[in-house]
Amino acid sequence: MKQLAIITLTLLSFTACKNNQNTSEETAKVTSEEISEETTETNFKVTPISHATMVLHWDGKTIYVDPVGGVDAFKDQDTPDLILITDIHGDHLNTETLSAVNTATTEVIAPKAVVDKLEEEEVQLKTITLDNGNETKVEGFPGFTFEAIPMYNLREEALKFHEKGRGNGYVIEKDGFRVYISGDTEDIPEMRSLQDIDVAFVCMNLPYTMTVQSAASAVTDFKPKQVYPYHYRGTEGLSDVDLFATLIKKSSASEAIEVVQLDWYHKE
Repeated sequence: MKQLAIITLTLLSFTACKNNQNTSEETAKVTSEEISEETTETNFKVTPISHATMVLHWDGKTIYVDPVGGVDAFKDQDTPDLILITDIHGDHLNTETLSAVNTATTEVIAPKAVVDKLEEEEVQLKTITLDNGNETKVEGFPGFTFEAIPMYNLREEALKFHEKGRGNGYVIEKDGFRVYISGDTEDIPEMRSLQDIDVAFVCMNLPYTMTVQSAASAVTDFKPKQVYPYHYRGTEGLSDVDLFATLIKKSSASEAIEVVQLDWYHKE
């Protein structure tokens, strides 16, 4: 792991909703308590909005990830300096929300399939097209790099949902601090081979992405310092994120990985 200077990593901590099939177990608690940890030379905070949508505050910059849900979902948030979009599906791309939260100076990073869709619908935005495996810098974000990581399905029955090359996961890096956002994916080799990830947001929902077991297996391979289960609502309800945390805890990599559960569905 890289040698890192002392910085503060501030994270809004909630306990996640439990699988709706596990109602006999202890009910999850939601708290607004803030946790501060000494890690690297950056002030980083995440606010879950819903499902795949989040707001990142990082060294004075505000980044929206997959903004959907209408403008009211962001009424308590700072306006975005940058927007990241992972895919064309409605839980990641909503042009009405995007137009409402966007400002004249907001940049949007997205894969070509998303940019093409915006152009077809005549949505006027400042867009940067980023293909899998490429990285970019953004004016006004000194020291930041944004890399597009593949996201796709592996199971034969799920190949129709996310084909390789269409959508983007992202690795954002500044001053050696690295954040991974999985997007909609299974436990692909590109995820398993990630290195030096400080914070990871990893999806887990069937039939669209992967099981909690597959997600846990991948996470124990690339060993982020902290992992946040997100995007965990499927056709059968909420995935068992408590099981995900248990699998990580039981793994040989457990001492290196902290599982942080936020409530991504509290507004529903």
